[in-house]
Amino acid sequence: MNRILIADDHQIVRRGLQELLSSAFPECTVGEARDSREAVDLLASQSWDLVLLDVNMPGRSGLEVLEDARRLCPQTPVLVLSAYPEEEFAMRAFKLGAAGYLNKQSACDELVVAVRKVLAGGRYVTASMAERLAASLGGGLEQAPHESLSSRELQVLRLVATGKTLKEVAAELALSEKTVGTYRARIAEKTGLSSSVQLARYAMRHKLVD
Repeated sequence: MNRILIADDHQIVRRGLQELLSSAFPECTVGEARDSREAVDLLASQSWDLVLLDVNMPGRSGLEVLEDARRLCPQTPVLVLSAYPEEEFAMRAFKLGAAGYLNKQSACDELVVAVRKVLAGGRYVTASMAERLAASLGGGLEQAPHESLSSRELQVLRLVATGKTLKEVAAELALSEKTVGTYRARIAEKTGLSSSVQLARYAMRHKLVD
């Protein structure tokens, strides 16, 4: 019997995934986490055969949860699901140890195929992502500035790009304004983007925000 954890902040998404998994894998047991804190708690306290993880969740990002998952239960595969295009987040997810990356717009059949492959010990990579991975290994893919950011720095960039002040970002991430300011300074140093307007334009161009 497979135990699958769904970590997504939208109840309708969790319910839809649960119904899909229950239909395709009748004997599986499905758990749910509404945010990053619940996800980490469940990863630390229970054993799972697979984690379906959303990138965009309240508090700490799904990418940070992915890092925690590799530390807490390195043998448990993580299949990342996101509304964001794979060209912007999949490479980072794979580098952090994800077993697969799938856009939420994908067909239900593709999700079932991905889950089945990952549960069998494999990795799920789309054809387009396989080409990008091959290009990166061969040095033929130029890295965008935001790809040098840590998971937390990327999260701060995305929040600032949506118009949030440092105070609002600090409150959302449960950090001090000083700490957020440090992240903001690192982002400017790594990307060369010093103003919030520049960050917003960059994030929209690279589809890092809705």
